[in-house]
Amino acid sequence: MTIKSKLATFKEALNGGQQDYTTLHIRRALLMLAIPMILEMVMESIFALVDVYFVGKLGTDEVAAVGLTEPVLMMVYSIALGIAMAASAMVARRVGEKELDRASIAAGQIIYLGLGLSIVISGLGLIFAPDILQMMGATDTVVALGTPYMRWLLGSNVVIVLLFLLNAIFRGAGNAQITLRALTIANGLNIVLDPLLIFGIGPLPAMGLEGAAIATIIGRGTGVIYLCYHLFNGTGLLKVTLAHMRIHWDVIKRLVDVAVGGAGQFLISSASWMFIVRIVSEFEEEAVAGYTFAVRVIIFTILPAFGLANAAATMVGQNLGADRPDRAEKAVWLAAFYNFVFLGFISVIFYVFALDILSFFSQDEKVIYYGVQCLQIICFGYMAFAYGMVLGLAFNGAGDTKTPTRVNLVAFWLIQIPLAYMLAIELQYGPAGVFVAIAVSQSLLALINIVLFRQGRWKGTAI
Repeated sequence: MTIKSKLATFKEALNGGQQDYTTLHIRRALLMLAIPMILEMVMESIFALVDVYFVGKLGTDEVAAVGLTEPVLMMVYSIALGIAMAASAMVARRVGEKELDRASIAAGQIIYLGLGLSIVISGLGLIFAPDILQMMGATDTVVALGTPYMRWLLGSNVVIVLLFLLNAIFRGAGNAQITLRALTIANGLNIVLDPLLIFGIGPLPAMGLEGAAIATIIGRGTGVIYLCYHLFNGTGLLKVTLAHMRIHWDVIKRLVDVAVGGAGQFLISSASWMFIVRIVSEFEEEAVAGYTFAVRVIIFTILPAFGLANAAATMVGQNLGADRPDRAEKAVWLAAFYNFVFLGFISVIFYVFALDILSFFSQDEKVIYYGVQCLQIICFGYMAFAYGMVLGLAFNGAGDTKTPTRVNLVAFWLIQIPLAYMLAIELQYGPAGVFVAIAVSQSLLALINIVLFRQGRWKGTAI
């Protein structure tokens, strides 16, 4: 491809329009899907860094509160991510079959599932927020700072849950441009509001950590409104009407069947993350803060990689719907190779410039020390993670959520957690032992996924 043709493809991918991703050349179809999805994830990663940057100005205790809250939030939102995975797979399959009316019906049922889930999460979060933080090993100061933060996010989780699900619907349909615009609005507003609400400017009072949570809610809520407008007005491939919003129990049952596996794999990984943070908190708050900063930096690069992996998952769903499994498989291996090259380059950057990167977020020598240690060790598993990520989402795109659930169980619960505890606590390597366990488990997860994907059983998954 010439530079001119590459620019034309980039512009076309951003502008949107109806595309048949089951007939386009595989490389072109993957790029057309991946470009807006990668940019969407770049927006997410920029927000993650900006958010923790402003919170870092408040102090180490505030950063520790965010660090202890995040794995809990991710464990809770794992259920929403499971539904989102099912939503994307089902919509993609229906679109591949050219059954757009059935895809719209699925979208309507997905919204009902999201609303029901958010009500349960809100109640539990408002009541048990301080107990959860204490269970995570937080000090009294961190519990006092983190409780309002967690209550705001869990109590208003409906906007975050719906953002997950609506984005998944549009991704499955191949309308990634709409999700990119929604997240650009949501994260852009969030970034602007963060310093205003955290520190207070003019008539706005300084709200500290609570301000960060409120900024997130306002930004995500605006993104949800934008997505609902397009879904119910039919400006994309799908249009949901009142007829599509009638309850279809058979569709809900199929969604739940797939979502259980999807939620299971995310619950396993996020619960593992919670245990990892719990082990790190056995040492000192600076270790938790350093780990929190390093993870945000890692997320900055992993999220764009997830954008490419999401594109591969959409290709799998739509091509299986069009009865073209071999084409789906080729798209997955191509996406995995691209991710391998990208994350390999990033791992070198992380190792060489870890000190410079972490010094941007904190001036505390201990915090920087632990953050650098985390970044340099985990980057050794980065290239393997590229394959594990793409292949795991490819299984999900096919509607096979059980396979990655079993793989996650082995990699995270049978390997990562015991190995982290043994290295950090029993062998007294401290937080470094935890970081080694993360790199090892991610590498093994990738190896297992490669073996299972090559067997090809995912091609016969019905949804």
